[in-house]
Amino acid sequence: MKKYLNKNSRIDHIAIAVKNLEQALFLYEGLFGFTVVKRREIKGVFSGMKSAELDAGGFSVVLLEGTDPESQISRYIDEYGPGVQHVAIEVDDVESLTGTLSESGVKFSTNIIRGDGLTQRFTQRDENSGMMIEFIQRSSSDKGFDPASIQKLFEQLEADEAY
Repeated sequence: MKKYLNKNSRIDHIAIAVKNLEQALFLYEGLFGFTVVKRREIKGVFSGMKSAELDAGGFSVVLLEGTDPESQISRYIDEYGPGVQHVAIEVDDVESLTGTLSESGVKFSTNIIRGDGLTQRFTQRDENSGMMIEFIQRSSSDKGFDPASIQKLFEQLEADEAY
């Protein structure tokens, strides 16, 4: 991977699947001192998730809780247990990088998702570790997440039954 990334690449955020969002917030916000930036609830065709984005100083931690047993997050926890669900790496050019990675045999769970100030794409989940890698390109100084992009991502993963 190192040969594909440049010196500007860095961890943008870490997404953690949790069983109980409020308990997780007590740990991350209450004890660790991370700051809640935004809370959201996303609904797909047949499932949903609640999330909390926290500023961890230099990167974000995003806590994810499924809203029902069929939710991608609930299914992830059933399969792999609670923990890091994906790591997002900020890159300069998502389209070019993921094209090169595709040619090298990397498989992706999503198409390129474009939103307000960001472009994203997710690899298929590694069955051995349970990890996905997200490549994210930010075109504005806002380090937040576009609600429309989150919805598109959720719907793509739900349609592919990827979790």
